[in-house]
Amino acid sequence: MRCGSHDYRSRSGRAPVSTGGAAPPGDDAKEQRRAARRSRRYQRDTKWSPYGFIAPFFVFFAAFGLFPLLYTGWSALHRVSLHNPNELEWVGFQNFTRLWQDEFFWNALGNTFTIGVISTVPQLLMALGIAHLLNYKLRGSMMFRVAMLTPYATSIAAATLVFAMLYGRDYGLINWALGLVGIDPVSWEAGSWSSQFAVSTIVIWRWTGYNALIYLAAMQAVPHDLYESASLDGASRWQQFIHVTIPSLRPTIIFTIVVSTIGATQLFGEPLLFAGSPAGGSQSQYQTLGLYMYQMGWFNFHLGRAAAIAWTMFLLLIIIGLVYWAIMRWVNRDNAGKEA
Repeated sequence: MRCGSHDYRSRSGRAPVSTGGAAPPGDDAKEQRRAARRSRRYQRDTKWSPYGFIAPFFVFFAAFGLFPLLYTGWSALHRVSLHNPNELEWVGFQNFTRLWQDEFFWNALGNTFTIGVISTVPQLLMALGIAHLLNYKLRGSMMFRVAMLTPYATSIAAATLVFAMLYGRDYGLINWALGLVGIDPVSWEAGSWSSQFAVSTIVIWRWTGYNALIYLAAMQAVPHDLYESASLDGASRWQQFIHVTIPSLRPTIIFTIVVSTIGATQLFGEPLLFAGSPAGGSQSQYQTLGLYMYQMGWFNFHLGRAAAIAWTMFLLLIIIGLVYWAIMRWVNRDNAGKEA
């Protein structure tokens, strides 16, 4: 070991390692490789994570939505029995052509249409009126809004059983009330129009409040300047409702009409529980398409014909959707022309 200006050396003859200064070139290369790997992992995570988050929906949709739809379409082209669903006999479009000559199918289609009209039109008109009342500042308005959703939250089974007792011929509350004013008891389930009216009241009771809240939300989005301008021009509240509220709610009204029409086409639980059987009454007077499909598949054991009915309902819904889409385009074009 040397003193003075000479370098100090260890006993091994090597210079001591310095802890300061730049890192060796090997360490810089390793750090750069680690940073590159982290950057690639981050890019892959940013790119593929959203697909992983939404993947469960597509998996369940493919298993419980897409596959049953395609399998039902395939079964509609075969003669299939519920006793042996694995044996499929190809018949082409025979199951569909048989529907044209099936009087029960046309009866179910007519019942579906009439019940849909009887239940949808009053329901939406009542919902529009209720929403108009709730749009004003009322004491306890939040309580009324919650009460509007109570029928919607009630199960179909409970609501239908209660209405079945109300419409009972001998001990029903409605016939008792009619007897007070001198009207003879009505056999609600036996008649064609009476039974369809009874089923429609269940639908009206369950869905009026739901649609009323949708209309209320749309009404609250209407600018108050329009109402102030109409009021300055001397318009009454009824005139404001006709000339301001209704035109502003056109898209919402069309939306509720579409949704209600789809629900009416798929009506199943209310008439099934009201009748107690898929026949829809002793003479099928309120048997809907959903009930007829259920009867054909699970009581008559013709799965192929039931699948054809299901696909016919699906095609009807597509046609209804296209009609409303065309109406919506016409309304938007008319509004754009007026604004121009």
